[in-house]
Amino acid sequence: MGALAKVPTWLMLALAILAEVSATSSMKLTEGFTRPLPTVLVLCGYALSLSLLAQVVQRVDVGVVYAIWCGVGMAAVALVGVLVYGEAVTLAKVGGIVLIVAGTLMLSLAMRGH
Repeated sequence: MGALAKVPTWLMLALAILAEVSATSSMKLTEGFTRPLPTVLVLCGYALSLSLLAQVVQRVDVGVVYAIWCGVGMAAVALVGVLVYGEAVTLAKVGGIVLIVAGTLMLSLAMRGH
């Protein structure tokens, strides 16, 4: 399996999420992919995230991995939007994040029951 064989699965998933959240959150800095350095950093973040994700799905059901990656990623990006970019906190946004987290947990639990 190579160099990542001894890296704990959930650490790789956490790093994949961190890389994806960093890339997505930094996308505004690319100004529509017109700024080279931020664009390269965003693309590298996505490449790292997907590379790690490809390793994780070799060990854990793809549905569970994707639910966690998407759910945690969406909630984290929404939080970054509020904290870093000053986006509004609305009841709908908070409710959406709660539903994302609940859906992620439900899917993860359902997939583990298989």
